[in-house]
Parts: sequence; structure tokens; C-alpha cells
Amino acid sequence: MEFKKIILKSGRERSLINRHPWLFSGAVKQLPNAENGEIVMIQTNHNELLGYGFFSTQSQIVCRIFEFTSEPIALDNAYWRQKLNNAFELRKRLIDSNTTTCYRLLHAEGDFFPGIIADVYADVLVLQLLIKGTERLSAILYPIFKEMGFEYIYLKTKQSTQLLEQVESVSTWVYQAKEMPVTVLENGNKFSINVETGQKTGFFIDQRKNRQILANYAAQKTVLNTFSYSGGFSIYALEAGAHLVHSVDSSKDAISLCDENVLLCGHANKHESFVADVFDYLKQAPADFYDIIVLDPPAFAKHSRAVDNAAKGYKNLNKLGFSKVKAGGLIFTYSCSQHIDKDLFRKIVFSAAAETGRNVRILEQLSQPEDHPINIYHPEGEYLKGLLMVVD
Repeated sequence: MEFKKIILKSGRERSLINRHPWLFSGAVKQLPNAENGEIVMIQTNHNELLGYGFFSTQSQIVCRIFEFTSEPIALDNAYWRQKLNNAFELRKRLIDSNTTTCYRLLHAEGDFFPGIIADVYADVLVLQLLIKGTERLSAILYPIFKEMGFEYIYLKTKQSTQLLEQVESVSTWVYQAKEMPVTVLENGNKFSINVETGQKTGFFIDQRKNRQILANYAAQKTVLNTFSYSGGFSIYALEAGAHLVHSVDSSKDAISLCDENVLLCGHANKHESFVADVFDYLKQAPADFYDIIVLDPPAFAKHSRAVDNAAKGYKNLNKLGFSKVKAGGLIFTYSCSQHIDKDLFRKIVFSAAAETGRNVRILEQLSQPEDHPINIYHPEGEYLKGLLMVVD
């Protein structure tokens, strides 16, 4: 098959030689006459092949590279099957299926497959097709996922829904629908998940490892879980023997999900939930009441222009947390904003601590779990960063 070509400017091939999967328009000498999402070849100014990627007509990232190679290759069904199987085999090595039945199967650039996220919830696979290129591959990918054992496939993106309606006559489910909710295990803890109505793909599975770390400290403690959503950190704390857990979220629907999961784990007598703005709740919360405070907000910076305001938000949030936690207590604080790197986040938290005048020590630096691998050539993939701190 003949592919159209992107020709780079002279001397602008370094990032691709270093295997960074994003090609920006400023490096391009000649764009192809290609459709949005079409697979193209990337070549140097001297016509040397560098790789293959998904072309975009609607982004400064004009191509997302999924294969770096100096030799032409066949991008047939067997190629895509091998790429998916490589990701699946890695998860089989990483995930104990006896205790965990929800995990990330495919993590975009982290699995050398930009533009696609695939999360597993028991026998349901939830797909996010994030770019036109992966949407155009959907008819090839669906049967491969089915071969891997996923009878229930749910699309979670509006673009994908529109594409599916052109190919299939079934809402956002591929093949057949699964009755919701589905019950899953995460490190042995039960959660009820609705992939149709839940945030992200249904659950924030990127905090699995950090929830387990919280459980290691929660026995007999009073815990505040802010931005609690469906209660992930709350359930872990309760199952670990926490004395009392408070969950706070501004969404009534999120608190309802949280309460359902608390009932599922059988610890309602040790839990109380609040529909409230987290900042307002922390301002009026008593000092020296909570042994552990979890600060896990949504992304404050969804684009680079929002970084300054996001930094102020993270600083104010952490300052409130530092001012309210008991002496000797713990703060778990996170940012999932890709545009706030871990160095900047640490500086923000330092600034918040300094203004409270309390002694703060970092016990652990926290990140995303192993089923969210970070492509070493794509540091932008390290989007989740956190700190576990003890406050004197």
C-alpha cells in the first residue's frame, strides 16, 4: 500500500530520531494532500524514512507517530493485532486478576499507540478513540478486541459515537450491550461501576496504587477524602480499618455513587458524605480533626494557558489542607494536569507549606500505576503526580 508523505525541513528530524511521537507543524516542509486521520509516512528532507503516523488537519500536532522505522513495513491487520497483544501480555504480567478486575489495557503513547485509551472493567472494555486516526481503524480494532475475549465494548467519546452510528445501528455499544452497573475488584476491594454514566471511562483507575498506599496508613484514623467522586480512597480507608471517613464532592450524583460503594463494602456506620464545594468545606472544617487528608482534584489546567490560574488553585487547596490536618497527620496531594509537571507541582506545594509555617516532610513521591506506562521518549505521558507528606 502506498502512503502519502510528510517531508520535514532540513535539520528538523532530531525529535523523531529521539522517538518523540508528536510532530509539530513548524518542523514540516511539505504537508501531504491527505485526509484527517489518514496514515502517512514521515521522511527527512533527503527522503529518508523515519516512521508512520496519524495525520491531522486540525491540530498543531500534524502527526502522531505510532511506528518509528527506517524500512517500509506492512501495516496490515496482523500489525495491529500484534500491537494490541503486546499491551495485553504486559497487563497479564502486571495485574493479579484474582484481586483486580479493572485496569488500563492500552495507554496511548505509553503503549506506542497514540490516540486510543482502553480500560477493562471485568468483562467490559471501554474505549476512548481520541483522534480521527484511531477512529478510522475502529473496524479493524473491534474484532481484535473481541478475539482477546472482550464481548462487551463501549465507546466513550462523542467522535467515536458519531463514527459508530455510520457503521453500526447500536448506540455506543459495539456488538452487544452490558447491563449496568458492573461490579469490579481493585486490590480485593469491591466497586460498582457504570461505564455509561461515570466520569472518564467509569472510574479513576489511575489511582489504584495510591489508594493502596493510603490503606497502609488508614487503620484507626480519621480520614477526609476531598473531590471524592465515587469514593475510591474512602473505600480503601474503610476497608483498612479507618475510625471515620468523610467524603466531599460538589456533585450530588458523585456522592450518590460514593454512598452506594460504601454500602457495597459494608462500612456505612463509619462513613459520612457531604455535597459541598471542597474549598468551602475545608475553610469551615475544624483544625486538628483529621489524621489524613486526601486532596485529589480534577485537572485545574487543561491547556497551557491555564497554568497560572491552576497553580493558584493548587496552592490554595494545599494551604487549606496543611492548615487543617492534625499535628503528625498525613496529606496525600495530587495533580492530574498534564501541563503542571512534577517539578512545578512540588514548588507549588512548597509555597503552600511555607505560608502555613508548619514543618512538612515528603514521605513518598506518587505517580500513576504500572498499567499506565510512561513512554520514556514522551515525558508528557507522566500526567499524574503526587506527594505523601507528614505535617508536624
